[in-house]
Amino acid sequence: MDNPFAQETKPTSAWLWQVFTGVALVILLGLHFVANHFIAKGGLRDFADVVAYLRNPIILVLEVLFLIVVTIHALLGVRAILIDFGLSERAEMRMNRVLTWVGVATAGYGLWVTWVVIR
Repeated sequence: MDNPFAQETKPTSAWLWQVFTGVALVILLGLHFVANHFIAKGGLRDFADVVAYLRNPIILVLEVLFLIVVTIHALLGVRAILIDFGLSERAEMRMNRVLTWVGVATAGYGLWVTWVVIR
């Protein structure tokens, strides 16, 4: 699977990644809302309920997938906006590297917070 932020990524490839992550977000967001706001008693969970909820391996995988997909989708959107400014090839390559690192840092931080909560 190619890196959607890689310098050799063609515009069509980035656009297809944006579409794929957008569809995945609709599905994952729907599952997230149902599980967190319709199934939960009173529509909300307290901290103990969240910890118990996240300790379910299936839920954990879905929530982590949600985090990763939303991060990729958001950064591809930022990338598309910045490319519309007509960046030079060098600036575009630098932007792709920065966005990749921002995505890795964002997902890493989210995974770390999740790990701390479920411990």
